[in-house]
Amino acid sequence: MTGTNRHIEVNIAEQRLRLFDQDKVLMDIAVSTASNGAGELFGSECTPRGQHVIRARIGADCQPGTVFVARRPTGEIYTPELKQTSPERDWILTRILWLSGTERGKNRLGNVDTMRRFIYIHGAPDEDLMGVPSSHGCVKMRNSDVIQLFDQVEAGIPVNILER
Repeated sequence: MTGTNRHIEVNIAEQRLRLFDQDKVLMDIAVSTASNGAGELFGSECTPRGQHVIRARIGADCQPGTVFVARRPTGEIYTPELKQTSPERDWILTRILWLSGTERGKNRLGNVDTMRRFIYIHGAPDEDLMGVPSSHGCVKMRNSDVIQLFDQVEAGIPVNILER
């Protein structure tokens, strides 16, 4: 599936995610990070900065638009009509790449632990704007893009989230 030199870079200022194989860019796409900006504190709803790894890949065989709650498929497939019935829901769709910080005291352990904050790279409703901050801390992507990314990465690959 992947080479051992793959890594992901998320640039918060640019609202872009890039997948690299060594220095070669395999994907370069618009994403949406936190509307609250960058930050690591538990409860901040900010996107955590620094070095991370993909701790878990969830949803490999799920249909595009599958709705997840607590990392489990609900049995629902997202539609704009479903959104109208629950406009307050934080829509996590299609695939989940669960992130874990690797920098003790910055994004790992204590009140800054990325994994315990449930920070993911995940699919979002197609009508959500990409390229503008709007998430609750996660990195949101188009469903087709998250499938493409998911199929090219494995657990353990590095993810660097940059503020600049």
